[in-house]
Amino acid sequence: MKPAVEMLQVRDGLTLVQAVKASGITDASTGGAAKTYIREGMVLVNNAVETRPGRKLQPGDRFQVPGGKPWMVIA
Repeated sequence: MKPAVEMLQVRDGLTLVQAVKASGITDASTGGAAKTYIREGMVLVNNAVETRPGRKLQPGDRFQVPGGKPWMVIA
């Protein structure tokens, strides 16, 4: 059985766009496509819409697309 929350280990300075690309939660396979996806309000961080691709994620932050499985950033 898969966990309810997928995990993504944080690197120093991990941004939301890097996390979205690494997790594969969207069909955005390039950084530019991931940025557009985020800027259009299609990604939630800690259950709130986030439109800043450069937002720094910290351990404990959760991100997901609406209706998708959440991902948690771990140290």
